[in-house]
Amino acid sequence: MVTSLVKPNRPVFTDLDGLAARVGAGGRFGVGGHHFARLPIALLRAVAARGVTGLRYTAWAGGLPLEILLEAEAVASADLCFSSLDIFGLPPRFRAAVESGALPLEDWTALAMIEALRAAATNMPSRSFQLPAGSAMMERMPTARRVADPLTGAPVGAVPPLVLDTLVLHAPRADESGNVEIYGARALDLAMVGAARTVLVTVDAIVPTGTLGARGRQTVILRNQVTAIAQHDGAAWPTSSLPHYVTDYAALAAAFSGAAPLADSLALPEGGVPAHLVAAAAIPPEAAAIAGALRPGADGLAAPAIVPAAAPASLDEIMVCRVAAELDDDSFASAGAVSPLANVAYRLAKATHAPGMIVATLSCGHLDIAPSPMVLSLIEGFDAATAAAHAGGDDTYAALYQAGAVTHEIVGAAQVDRFGRVNTLSIRKKNGGQIRLPGQGGMADVANMHRDYGLYVTRHSPLSLVAEVDIASSARGLIRPEERAAAGYRTGRALVFTDLAVFRLDAGTGLLVVAELMPGTTREALAAATGFPLIFDEDVRPVALPEPGTLETLRHTIDPLGLRRLEFVAARDRGALIGAILAADRALVDRLAAGPPHAQT
Repeated sequence: MVTSLVKPNRPVFTDLDGLAARVGAGGRFGVGGHHFARLPIALLRAVAARGVTGLRYTAWAGGLPLEILLEAEAVASADLCFSSLDIFGLPPRFRAAVESGALPLEDWTALAMIEALRAAATNMPSRSFQLPAGSAMMERMPTARRVADPLTGAPVGAVPPLVLDTLVLHAPRADESGNVEIYGARALDLAMVGAARTVLVTVDAIVPTGTLGARGRQTVILRNQVTAIAQHDGAAWPTSSLPHYVTDYAALAAAFSGAAPLADSLALPEGGVPAHLVAAAAIPPEAAAIAGALRPGADGLAAPAIVPAAAPASLDEIMVCRVAAELDDDSFASAGAVSPLANVAYRLAKATHAPGMIVATLSCGHLDIAPSPMVLSLIEGFDAATAAAHAGGDDTYAALYQAGAVTHEIVGAAQVDRFGRVNTLSIRKKNGGQIRLPGQGGMADVANMHRDYGLYVTRHSPLSLVAEVDIASSARGLIRPEERAAAGYRTGRALVFTDLAVFRLDAGTGLLVVAELMPGTTREALAAATGFPLIFDEDVRPVALPEPGTLETLRHTIDPLGLRRLEFVAARDRGALIGAILAADRALVDRLAAGPPHAQT
């Protein structure tokens, strides 16, 4: 029986244990926030500590929240679009549980999940959505159906309501009446709030009624959508809660690499949120611009670039600059999850030859940002501060993605075949088992919606460039201009960038064609490294080396810590590189927080 999801006008105010006690066994359990931003870590730890079992985890992403609950054996199944620990790689508990069959998993497209949540929130028996043409995802979503539109007969997807029994989320503030404030990107929080029977919120502060609007831009969840609230200092740590504190990447690195249980590693330090994280949240974007304008070795603030200024262009730099060259003043580029190379390329283009382009980050939650430096601890705050608008994934899907307004969302791929199809779900092993991958996020949807189709593979091999993918998690199913126009979409370029070559997807044959070769790559070497016979353009040309000015901007203004390099190193070397990046990140943040040195005053 369907019942109203509206709550009383005044939420209950309680403590952390009081919130956790409201989570029952066996329910469909959603988590707000995303990536390492505004995750309700303290509440998740409290739920895990109570020994709750049988939860049906449901969210766009798994990641750290799912790892906490899997460690506590609290999860019976999972419904999600993606699961990653961002720069730290694949979540080990998630991967092991899926590969062993211990965790039943339903993979969703982002659009199908959004529409299912909206159906619940709007009391509709179903909602329709564009089919992910070329992808195998419809067959992997048991509740989704291919149906005929009742008015036109056109094929569409449809999903029934997705009702959450409990949603837990974190927000920076609530007022004394129970209205909850979110600052910055809001992921699928609003869609999930509307679809949840019980909404439990931790906040850093409770303020007098009527004062939430004093800080300017924010999103407010009305009090009759909230069940209970607990003020708890540092409840999102070690993830961020802007504008109070930034993500503690060093603490996350220690938790993921250490032997201690996550429940212990993620306990807030006795002194509360470390002071440098609070100070970092207050650093304005213009402070980083001062740092980026100087060069290593100069007096005053200098970005601690890992790559020496005089070094020739490296492979990662050539790839970043080549991707950036695809963008112009008419581009609208969205940075997807766990794509540092693309994120750097977008910022580089906007800072150099394409100042008029639009860049959106944090899954299109920060819209039309300035090209701030990719300083790990600061980038979320910088983007939130410089963005023309803040949004959620549900908003941007409807207003931008489904409308075809975005030109580029260039993403990394584990496996690409000769048809340009992608597999980011799982790879079959020779013994019949599987290697679980993070998931497709929203790529099954946007591979067709965006004007241009862009993929990158940083370690080109016969295992990554294959004749046919095991599962087509996403694909450019609508290739020809006429079929794209019929769907309301523009037609641009479809390219695959690798560390050996640039391929284009031929609209006539539907096959990848070699268009450019990376410096030092021969046709013979490329053929040996590719798992399918190659087709070469008649005018195959070399990838151009970066201009000196572009390279200097990349190294010392846009990516002074070398985050792009994380996508090129082997897993065994990743920890050392992350350690070097974190050390440089902390040094730069401390210097910026201290203000300009006396030499500049």
